[in-house]
Amino acid sequence: MSQRDSGYARLPDDLYETPAWVTAALTSHMKGVQYIWEPACGKGSMAKALAGWPGVRVRATDKAKGIDFLSVAHCHHDAVITNPPYSHAQEFITHALKLTKPHNGRVAMLLRIDYDSARSRQHLFGRCRAFAKKLVLTSRIRWIAGSTGSPSFNHAWFIWDWKHAATGAPPALAYHERSEAEEAKEAA
Repeated sequence: MSQRDSGYARLPDDLYETPAWVTAALTSHMKGVQYIWEPACGKGSMAKALAGWPGVRVRATDKAKGIDFLSVAHCHHDAVITNPPYSHAQEFITHALKLTKPHNGRVAMLLRIDYDSARSRQHLFGRCRAFAKKLVLTSRIRWIAGSTGSPSFNHAWFIWDWKHAATGAPPALAYHERSEAEEAKEAA
C-alpha cells in the first residue's frame, strides 16, 4: 500500500486540533461518563466539544501547558479521552489504561484506522480484555480548517472499558457517518 502526500505541512508536536464533529461522534459511545480528562488538549478544541456533553466536567491539560500526562501517577476521572501525539500514542494508551483500571474507567483514543493492526500492539487490542470498541469514522478528517489539501488517512476512535473486561465479551465494531449538518458546519 502506498501513501501519498496530503499537501499538509507537518506541525510541531503533532498539534492537530480535532474538529468538533470527530469528538461528537464519540458521544453515544461514552454514556454515563461524568468526569473526563483530556491530557493532550493543545489549544482546547476537543476539550471544548467534550464540555458540551450533558452533565460532563472536563479537565484539559497539555505538556506544553505544564502537565505531562505520562508523568502523572493517579487520576480519578471516569474517562481519559484524547487525540494523542501520534509519536507517543502507545505510551498514552498504556498510561491511560493504568490510570483508569483502579476505578473501572474508560479510555478513548483517536488514531489512524490501522493502529490496531501491528503485532507489537496486540497487548492493547486483541489480547486486552478492556478493549471494547473500534468506532470507524467513515469521513476523513480535515485537520486544518479551510485547507484545500485532500486528507490522506482514515481514523477511528479506539475505546477501552474496564467494566467491559469483566464481561469477557469481544470488542465491538461501529461506524460513524457524518450528518449533513456536521458537514455544513465544517464548511462554514
